[in-house]
Amino acid sequence: MEPEGQLVYDPMTRRIGEYRDVVGPYALLRPVGGGREWEADPATLRPATQAERIGAQLRAANRRTKRRV
Repeated sequence: MEPEGQLVYDPMTRRIGEYRDVVGPYALLRPVGGGREWEADPATLRPATQAERIGAQLRAANRRTKRRV
């Protein structure tokens, strides 16, 4: 089980998500920067690399900027 808030890579969706909790057989992940949670198989998750974390955070910052314009 990952610590809450850690960024992990979900290979099924090819997305980086913030680990939230485990509910039943699923891990709940939230997109970096907020959004709708999704369910993932906890056995397939791995910690995000530094490059993946930076990329996900940069995309989230760009989305926030675009919404303000």
